[in-house]
Amino acid sequence: MALIPVMPSTKLKNGLEVCKIINGMWQVSGAHGNIEPQRAVLAMNNYADVGFTSFDMADIYGPAEDIFGTFIKSRGVDMTGIRGLTKMVPRVGEMTREKVEKLVTKSMHRMSVDKLDCLQFHWWDYSDKRYLDAMKHLRDIQVDGKIKELSLTNFSTEVMEEIVGNGIPISTNQVQFSLVDTRPQKRMAEFCEKNSIKLFAYGVLCGGLLSEKYLGVAEPKPHELITASLSKYKHIIDLWGGWALFQELLQVVHTIAEEHTVSIANVATRYILDQPVVASVIIGCRFGIADSDHTEDNFRSISQTWSLTKENLATIEAVQNKSNDLFSVLGDCGGEYR
Repeated sequence: MALIPVMPSTKLKNGLEVCKIINGMWQVSGAHGNIEPQRAVLAMNNYADVGFTSFDMADIYGPAEDIFGTFIKSRGVDMTGIRGLTKMVPRVGEMTREKVEKLVTKSMHRMSVDKLDCLQFHWWDYSDKRYLDAMKHLRDIQVDGKIKELSLTNFSTEVMEEIVGNGIPISTNQVQFSLVDTRPQKRMAEFCEKNSIKLFAYGVLCGGLLSEKYLGVAEPKPHELITASLSKYKHIIDLWGGWALFQELLQVVHTIAEEHTVSIANVATRYILDQPVVASVIIGCRFGIADSDHTEDNFRSISQTWSLTKENLATIEAVQNKSNDLFSVLGDCGGEYR
């Protein structure tokens, strides 16, 4: 029987240890195909059994929290290393302690836990400053013991500075970060490093576009982008520089992958994991939708048998330097949502 590789982890500000590769559950929100909940739970157990024990979800990801709750119950006493990271994404409006606590309690109930490992807060409109009210209440709820790590998702550096300046310690910010979208390197990384904040990176594989499947192929038509992820990240690629430049990037990454006997996804993932400010990457999983299991390939992304060389990084950067500046196009991280 082959030995299962050990999944490395990162310890966050308040002691929570999360896998370097986190299983993303946006795909069970309904925008990526019909979900079979029991099939999803079986797949989650398969991932957890080989070391992929951290799961990222949100209260707005359809049944994601409920599916995680069923998964938790299915584990029985075998909860070693299981982590459930969720997001609170309220409608913009009044944020009373009662309302905020009710949302926290609802997530705990759905996830079948008595404490949230990590609560990542999102706010749609910066012009409405009541996100500060919500964060202050969440901080109090954290002190009460219901939240381990208090975090953000898709917040800009400027607003993070404001939140931290109001005495609210933040553990992580979840942002889009990939070979195509390097906006976190502009301002956010420096601020996070100074304030002991880590980043969770999503969109690392551009919804699957950063893979051999799309190397050397014609630009896909809109009707061929059959999932929300493919449509979203194809739009990002268009803003970044277009399909021809993306093909140039894919070819460079493919050459690097062949040099190290790994996949394009491995190189794309490793590039982001090597950023000092990144705690973990979030790789989407189509639990309950598709039978594909990417654990073996994902383990190659964190293998110590290979690493990106200075020459590898230089060839990647040469292509990136030809692209448009997404920071100027979209604004800081999360700007595309506001």
